[in-house]
Amino acid sequence: MTRYLSIHTDDPQPRLLMQAAGALREGGVVALPTDSCYALGCALGDKEAMERIRRLRGVDERHHLTLMCRDLSEIAQFAHVDNAQYRLLKAATPGSYVFILEGTKELPRRVLHPKRKTIGLRVPDHRAALALLDELGEPLLTSTLQLPGDETPLTEGWEIQDRLGDRLDMILDGGHCGIEPTTVVDLTRLPPELVRAGRGALAPFGFE
Repeated sequence: MTRYLSIHTDDPQPRLLMQAAGALREGGVVALPTDSCYALGCALGDKEAMERIRRLRGVDERHHLTLMCRDLSEIAQFAHVDNAQYRLLKAATPGSYVFILEGTKELPRRVLHPKRKTIGLRVPDHRAALALLDELGEPLLTSTLQLPGDETPLTEGWEIQDRLGDRLDMILDGGHCGIEPTTVVDLTRLPPELVRAGRGALAPFGFE
């Protein structure tokens, strides 16, 4: 049965964060609020939970999943980052961006794009999401909570519960998150390439 928890986005309750981290460590798939919209998240090392997220999203291994990190140093642990890339990352994190970068050997091959060996990485500007990452002690493997056939992501906890029922292990209801996903920027190319325009401003990367 899906556990439904109402979490304060400005002052997240420690006991709820402990419950959510416990669910993730036990192989759960959790819906959580972020600074752009709701996301599906699971533990990085859990293959079965990752496959559940892919099935829920209706995507295959060519669709980039996103590693949600606490800070820039964590990004550098899991992705190859040169000086130019680091300057761009520093200027835009935390924020509503996903950056496509080449993964390091710290990552399981199954979470990388099968041909490019890349992955999405982000540092959210959202207290509850960051607090959950702190409680968990490691990054989360995530994907936007947008279901097959929908034009926009789900944006309310009750709506997520209604649509997904017992297909999730936990829903962290942080209220309305909006329907605008992250801006996705491919930093493996020079100049950087805009993959998706979203909530993150385009100006810092020179996009019009």
